[in-house]
Amino acid sequence: MSTRDDAAEAAPRTARSAGARTRATRGAAQHREQHRKQNWLRDVILGGQDGLVNVLGIILGVIAGGGSMTVLLATGIAAAITESISMGAVGYTSSVSERDYYLSERERENWEIDSVPEVERQEIREIYARKGFEGDLLERIVDTITSNREQWLETMMDEELHLRPIEDARILRSAAVITVATLIGHLIPLAPFLFLARTPALVTAIALSALALFGVGVYSSITLVGDWRRNGPTLVAIGLGAAFVGFVVSSLFHTVAG
Repeated sequence: MSTRDDAAEAAPRTARSAGARTRATRGAAQHREQHRKQNWLRDVILGGQDGLVNVLGIILGVIAGGGSMTVLLATGIAAAITESISMGAVGYTSSVSERDYYLSERERENWEIDSVPEVERQEIREIYARKGFEGDLLERIVDTITSNREQWLETMMDEELHLRPIEDARILRSAAVITVATLIGHLIPLAPFLFLARTPALVTAIALSALALFGVGVYSSITLVGDWRRNGPTLVAIGLGAAFVGFVVSSLFHTVAG
């Protein structure tokens, strides 16, 4: 067979190989795009569920205590504003505390690399030995990691302490998401009382609250993990159960006062 024939046969194989590599590259890129840098659903659930349960409990408590619609709306709106700001502030300070903890641990690891480098090398060795590496390969891995100080430090933070850096922008976004979610959570059961009489408004508020909680549970299962048939009813039970406790407590106080 001639060289020209060999080249003719090799060309399709090369093209197919190049096409396969291209598809693999695109598949890898698409796969990487599916990973989330931050789980915003956590902040939405934290704020939204807290706001919804809080104001629903207030509504039931005011009704159990015999309060008027004016008192109910004034109390609910005031709670919506103050609780939303409070939850956002809590989310902010919690994230700042988490960031500061990461920085303090990073500083400590940095000092240990300077002060006791052999101890830190041994920790790297033990980490990768637990992953199944051994012998010369293990030693090469240790040498490679510890030859770059920043890589060494990041490996210790990630593999030993399981800590991730938290950016300031993420802290602000998280606080904003929690604030808005809490406000929306408050408005869901409160809105019917702006348009309906007390009894139909109460029924609508409970139904909307249950539907919103169920929807969050289903969405959480679809986007993250879990069975929507379990997560949906679980969130409904937790949310409405907490609000019902507030209703029972208010009823008891009203009975005692009466």
